Amino acid sequence: MEHPKPGAVAGFPHHMLREIYEQPEAVAETIRRHVDRDRIFRGELEAIGSALAACKRMIIAASGSSRHAGLAGEIMIEDLSDMAVDVEYASEYCYRSTQAAADSIVMVITQSGETADTIAALRAALTRGASTIAISNVAESTIAREANVSLLSYAGPELAVPATKSFTTQLTVLFLFALFLAEQRGRISTNDVHRHVSQLRDLSRALRERIPSWDAQCLACARQHSAERTFLYLGRGIHYAIAREGALKLKEISYIHGEGYPAGELKHGPSALIDSQSPVVVLATCDHDDPDSVLRYRKTLGVMKDVKQEGGKVIAVATEGDSQVLQVADQAIFVPATTELLSAILEVVPLQLFAYHVAVLNGCDVDHPRHLVKAVVRE
Repeated sequence: MEHPKPGAVAGFPHHMLREIYEQPEAVAETIRRHVDRDRIFRGELEAIGSALAACKRMIIAASGSSRHAGLAGEIMIEDLSDMAVDVEYASEYCYRSTQAAADSIVMVITQSGETADTIAALRAALTRGASTIAISNVAESTIAREANVSLLSYAGPELAVPATKSFTTQLTVLFLFALFLAEQRGRISTNDVHRHVSQLRDLSRALRERIPSWDAQCLACARQHSAERTFLYLGRGIHYAIAREGALKLKEISYIHGEGYPAGELKHGPSALIDSQSPVVVLATCDHDDPDSVLRYRKTLGVMKDVKQEGGKVIAVATEGDSQVLQVADQAIFVPATTELLSAILEVVPLQLFAYHVAVLNGCDVDHPRHLVKAVVRE
C-alpha cells in the first residue's frame, strides 16, 4: 500500500502524525477558551446551575475513544469533586438506564457531535428529564445544539479517522469540568483551582517539548515489535482508561490485536497469554506527592516483574527520573512528572505515536483504516 510522501500533509507524511504534533496547541487553545484568569467556563454551565448543585450522581455516555476519555473523566470528577459517576456505552444507554433519575446529569462525549448512538443517548436523557452536557469538537453539530449545555473541545479539524488531538482536548475539558465542580461543591479552594490550572497549562508546554523525541523513540520501539500480532496494555486507576485507548489505537490503525486491561487483574486470566511474542505495554507513571499514586505505582512494578518472570516483554511508559522501571522493563519511554490525574494527557501521546509507527511499518493506511469512518452516523 502506497503512503503519501513526506511533506505531503503540511510537512508530515499523514494527517494523523500532523494531528499528534498539533496537540500542544490544541490543549492550550482549549484552556484559553474555557478559562479566564482561572475562572473556569465563564458562565457556560449557568443553564444547568441548579441541577449541578442538587445532583448526587452523573452519567457519562460515549463510544470509542470518547468513552475512554469518559472513563478518565470519571476518575477526575470523583477524585476532585466527590460526585459519583457511571460511564455507559452510548449504544447501551438507551437500553440499560431506563430508571435514570430526573436529577441526574447526563454528559455525552463525541468528537463529531454526529455519532448516532450518542445522539440517541442524549435524546433519551432529555426525554427522561435529565439535564445534559455535551462535549464535542464541532460547535454547529447536532449534539452541541440539542444538549442543555455545550462544552467545546477546541482541537480544530481532525482529518484522520483515529482520534488523537480530539482525545487529549476532551481530557482537558473533563479536567476543567472536574475542577469547576469541585470548587462549586466546596471540595477545593480557589487557590487550589489556580494551582491545578497552572499545572494544566504547563502540560501543553511539556507536550510541545517532548513530542519530537517521543516520535523517534516510538519509531525505534515499533521497529522491534511491528511483527508481533497481539499486545496487552495495562494500567491502574486513571491509567486503565489510557491503556484501553492505547490498545484501541493499535488495533484500529494497524489491525493488530491489542487489549487494555487493569494491571491488578493480570493474574485473573490474562497472564495465560504472556509469552515472548506478546509484548505487554505498562503505564507506570507516578506522582510521588500522592500516596495513592505511589501505592499504585509500587503494585504496578510488581506486575511488571511478574511479566518478566513469565517470559514476557515489557514496554513501559514511566515518569522521568525513574530508575526502578529501567531495572524491569525491556524498553521505557519517559514523560515529565506531573499530578496523577494530569499524567493521563501526557502518557497517551507516546501510545498514539507507537500505534502510528507500527501501522506504517505494516503498510496500513493510518488516516483511513478499513471499515472505519470519522463519525458513525448509523446505529
